[in-house]
Amino acid sequence: MASLSDWVAGARPRTLPAAIAPVIVGTAAAAAHLDLEEEKPGAVLGFALLALLVSCCLQIGVNYANDYSDGIRGTDEERVGPVRLVGQGLADPANVKTMAFSFFGLGGFFGFALVALSAAWILLPIGALAILAAWRYTGGDNPYGYRGLGEVYVFIFFGLVATLGTLYAQIGTITLVGVLGAIAVGSLASAILVANNLRDIPSDSVTGKTTLAVRLGDARTRRLYLALFAVAAVCTLLMAIWQIWAPVAILGLLMAWPGIKAVKDGATGRALIPALALTGLAELLWAVLLIVPLAV
Repeated sequence: MASLSDWVAGARPRTLPAAIAPVIVGTAAAAAHLDLEEEKPGAVLGFALLALLVSCCLQIGVNYANDYSDGIRGTDEERVGPVRLVGQGLADPANVKTMAFSFFGLGGFFGFALVALSAAWILLPIGALAILAAWRYTGGDNPYGYRGLGEVYVFIFFGLVATLGTLYAQIGTITLVGVLGAIAVGSLASAILVANNLRDIPSDSVTGKTTLAVRLGDARTRRLYLALFAVAAVCTLLMAIWQIWAPVAILGLLMAWPGIKAVKDGATGRALIPALALTGLAELLWAVLLIVPLAV
């Protein structure tokens, strides 16, 4: 029987920066957009809070869903890293699946409230698609996470959709600053998954989980990880066109340096675990450092 601490660990709280960062960046981009009629920034903090609840619920939901789907397929039995509720036999698979769909339901509830209050109805089908994609990542008969498309999902839904959805709900439009921020967020969130899948190449290769890292191989996966950081840095530099101090946020990326060095120097197995946590924290710090220059 899984304890409360097991269930908390199974939710993988260290992945939450990937859910929080896009909401911060979307809100910062909204604040940078001056409402010319009312002569005030466009950020609406109530909408930002709802967007944060949606994003966090979907992140936790997909973590439980992955635990369930990977566990019943037997792909979690030999992995290193966080607790696997199903793979380690700590919880009944049906209960883990229920937890996943409970958080998907909560995310849907908060999402509907956000759409109704902001009148951004275009976000309703996009949100439904995000929930479906969260389940299909490793769930169903032909999960796309097993076909090397996991990073694409993360880039789209925890980068573009989460950031631009937060922005659109608050100001009713999309801005170039928001797009650059969304691309950067998606790149950093994808880098977390790349580091995770790099660590799991040996076990995934044996169990038949064909992630992008398995397809690319060790050396090219490491180059992809570094390239994603470079994309985020370039996007941040380009924001200087609108706000000269925006590149200060690049300092946040330096938090990931030990992890970047580990990936660059060929670390494997448990030695790559810090890269996952530090990449997530760097994404969050980068987003926080972006608030002031964009909002002021």
